[in-house]
Amino acid sequence: MIHEEVSELQVSYGDVEEAASRLEGHARRTPVFTSGTVEERTESRVFFKCESFQRAGAFKFRGAFNALSRLPEEQQRRGVLAYSSGNHAQAIALSGRLLEIPTTVVMPGDAPEVKLRATEGYGAEVVRYDRQVTNREELGARISSERGLSVVPPYDHPDIVAGAGTAARELFEEVGPLDLLLVCCGGGGLLSGSALAARALSPGCRVVGVEPERADDAARSFRDKTLHTVHNPDTIADGARTPSLGDVTFPLVLRHVDGMATVSEGAILRAMLFLWERMKLVVEPTGALGAAALLEGSVTAPGGRVGVIVSGGNVDLRTAGDLLARAGSAE
Repeated sequence: MIHEEVSELQVSYGDVEEAASRLEGHARRTPVFTSGTVEERTESRVFFKCESFQRAGAFKFRGAFNALSRLPEEQQRRGVLAYSSGNHAQAIALSGRLLEIPTTVVMPGDAPEVKLRATEGYGAEVVRYDRQVTNREELGARISSERGLSVVPPYDHPDIVAGAGTAARELFEEVGPLDLLLVCCGGGGLLSGSALAARALSPGCRVVGVEPERADDAARSFRDKTLHTVHNPDTIADGARTPSLGDVTFPLVLRHVDGMATVSEGAILRAMLFLWERMKLVVEPTGALGAAALLEGSVTAPGGRVGVIVSGGNVDLRTAGDLLARAGSAE
C-alpha cells in the first residue's frame, strides 16, 4: 500500500534537549562499547551505544517517560494506552509505575513471552490480540475511547521521537563527531531522533537507517519519497514489524536521514551471535540491525568513526538456544 508524502516537521533538536532534561535522573546513561575485532574487520573506529542496558532493556524508555511526563494532570489520572510488540510496552508500563499513571497495553499474542511478562510485571494491564485478524491501532482506539485513555503510540509521536533522540545525543557527547551513524528502523522514532541529534552535534555525520529485507517499507519510502506500508512482515526482528513510518517520523527521515540499508535474516542472526559471543552483549535481533549492516559490509566508512546504536536486549532466554542455533547455522 502507498500513501502520499507528508512534509510537516513536528520535532526539532530543541525538543531533544528538553527531553534530556526531563530524563535526567530517570533514564540510564548507557555505556559505549568498542571492539578491536570489529575495527579490524571494518577498518574503522566503531562505537556501540548499548541501549540494551537502558531501563526496561531498550531505548524505548526514553520516549515513553518523556511522553508520559508531559501529559496534563487529568490525562495522567485517567491513564494511558499503548500498543506494542514488546519494548514500548515495557517502557510505558515502567514509566507509568514511576509516574503513578495507570497503563493499559495492547500486545500481540505472539509477542516474546519475556516482553509480555515484563510488561505485566511493571504493573500494566495487557490486552492480547491476534495480529493476523486484528488491527492493533483500531483495537487501541476503541479501548481508549471506551475508557477515556490517552494513546501513546510506539514511535509516531513528537515526545517519543524527542526522547529517543537523547540516546544519540549522549553518544555524540561522549565520543565526539562521527562520520557514520547506523540506527535500526521500525517506525522511525529512534532514527528520526538520532538524525536530529546528529545534525545538531555532528553535522558532517552520515545517518543511515537499517531495516530487515523482509520489512523494507521505510527503505522503499525513503527511495520513492512516498510512504509505503507492509502488513505483518515475516522477520525475526519483531521490533521492526511496524507497518510504516508515520506522519511525525516520515518527514523527519526524509529531511535528516542520509540513506537506508536492508539486511537479510541471516545477517541479523550472525550479527546477534557476534555481539553475544565476542562482545558479551545480550542483544535481541532488532537491536542488532545496525551492527548487521556494518559487519556485512552493507554500509561502511573505511578510516572513519562509526557509531552503532544497539537498540535493545530483551531476549526470551527460554528460546535463546534455538535463536543462537539458527544464528550458528547462518554463518
